[in-house]
Amino acid sequence: MWVSPGAAWAVMLGIQLGLAAAERVPAWRHSPPAQAPSAWHRAVPRVHVALQAALLALGLWTVVTQQPGWGGVLLLGLAAGGICGSQGISFAHELGHSRSRLDRALGWALMSSVLYAHFMVEHYRGHHPRAATWDDPASARRGESLWRFLPRTVSGQARSAWALEAARLRQHRRGWARSPLAWATAAQVAGLAALWAVWGPKAAGFWLVQAAYAVFLLETVNYIEHYGLVRATDARGRREAFAVQHAWNADHGLTNAVIANLQRHSDHHMHAWKPYPSLQALPGPQLPTGYAGCLFIAAMPPLWFRLMHPRLDAQGSRGAQNVQNAQNAHSV
Repeated sequence: MWVSPGAAWAVMLGIQLGLAAAERVPAWRHSPPAQAPSAWHRAVPRVHVALQAALLALGLWTVVTQQPGWGGVLLLGLAAGGICGSQGISFAHELGHSRSRLDRALGWALMSSVLYAHFMVEHYRGHHPRAATWDDPASARRGESLWRFLPRTVSGQARSAWALEAARLRQHRRGWARSPLAWATAAQVAGLAALWAVWGPKAAGFWLVQAAYAVFLLETVNYIEHYGLVRATDARGRREAFAVQHAWNADHGLTNAVIANLQRHSDHHMHAWKPYPSLQALPGPQLPTGYAGCLFIAAMPPLWFRLMHPRLDAQGSRGAQNVQNAQNAHSV
């Protein structure tokens, strides 16, 4: 960013391509074994909050002082959004699962910085109970392309988050003034309006671009994590417990280092309060490569389907029956 918008974007793209290429190196296809979290592990996501704030401040400073054209604003936003969407949202996700109120507050701050604060409601109270079901807007269905999934999941998660928050407030007999979602949303709108009023449309444009790209990365990862996998339901509509076969996994070392072991996704869903260093690589469904490579593959639906559908078929006839049951329940 300090050098030029083009340099910022090129470095970000280089990191993404480098991680995808590293996933093909046999020696880097496995992460270190699970271990007890140390003070260093706990500090990493907290320190990132300050680093991300500094990165966004630098991006704004560059826009305001150098006044690049709109192309430069776009490149700066993509560069910042690449960090905010990969490490930032991964760490916000980890912080939100913490039992510490401070950590959860930092998670809210990170998600608010990409204008997606409702994730802090929907992910923990919506996605985790409903993952790998057709009731979950963040779980992709077999045959659904990334480009069809994105509008469905973004709108569906927003509606679900507000409905879940309204239900919580009714349960506790509280008004919206006691809702962190309402306050965070108001702060997002006010902050964006302040950027426009004080520093002009390019400052607001930079913020919108970085947020949009960060959310794109988040939702592409959501698309990958449960694609086509469906939990069984009984005659009463009760879902089977989340198990190892209900999430796609990978264990590539460099990618896991960047996104806090998120690729050990089955273990994360089965033990949601586990700190990221203690997540284990379970023998669940395996992706053709890590998340970094799958981001590019998922953007090309024919290639994605060609690689993933044989893997889905290998899950057996039970998985196909689960899909049929989900379709029937959804239509009802």
